[in-house]
Amino acid sequence: MKRLDGKLGALCALPLGLLLAASFLAPLVVIAGFSIMPQRVFDLAHIPDFSAYAVFFRQGYYKSLLWSLGMAFMATTILFILCWPLAYGMAKVFGRFTLFLTIAVAVTLFVSENIRLFGWVVTLMKGGLFDGYLKELTGLRLEGALYNVPITVFGLVYVYFPFMLFPLTQGIAMVPDDARQAAADLGASRWRILWEIDLPLAAPGIMVGSLLCFVLAAGALAESKLLGGQSVIVIASEVETAFSYGQNWPLGSALAMSLILVIGALAITTIARIDLDAIMGRKR
Repeated sequence: MKRLDGKLGALCALPLGLLLAASFLAPLVVIAGFSIMPQRVFDLAHIPDFSAYAVFFRQGYYKSLLWSLGMAFMATTILFILCWPLAYGMAKVFGRFTLFLTIAVAVTLFVSENIRLFGWVVTLMKGGLFDGYLKELTGLRLEGALYNVPITVFGLVYVYFPFMLFPLTQGIAMVPDDARQAAADLGASRWRILWEIDLPLAAPGIMVGSLLCFVLAAGALAESKLLGGQSVIVIASEVETAFSYGQNWPLGSALAMSLILVIGALAITTIARIDLDAIMGRKR
């Protein structure tokens, strides 16, 4: 009976599986194919050639990848530090007020990322909103707020805040109150409860939120262009340039595959450590 149910389930899932394969795997296969083609070709009917990957190292494109990964790591770390107190409050303290906060944060996702970033550009630019008020009230001028690495990281933190907050809230909600109260009754300090109970038991939510934010931030483009003014060239910008202005599809594909391989390795390693049954509430 179980074997029959399994076969029936696989048969029912087959159409959706084929759709997902066509939607997600096919483009990756095409990109992987172009990445091993000779430079500046626009079809796959050539002998495989790995020169695009040599260009990735020879011309220093790896530096853009390292910048992207570094800023993604900084943004993810900052997001975790900022979101933990709020997520804890939403999961354990605020009660009905949690619904209001959830809606307030979710509403920001209804507005385009680029529009929200343009709002910060208008606010922080020289002669902009903040600079105008500062000059009017104090006579001082705002210099250098835009077009640098810190403001780019700020943009990443601002945009991907919900992607850390909601998984973290879910992870903290999974921590039993009884365990915390028992530790407190036995004399554990608040810091010890945090390190030995809250963080380990909320690890699934921490991993999911960190993985989401890191993956999205590593491939982000708008923050670097709008807020950073491309003071640092990220790998997504290099990919866009290679495909569009450079008309070098093999190079763009090799750059994209380099990012995909690094992010994929990190994602698989992280997912392998996540207890999906605990996250979905199926474990008893």
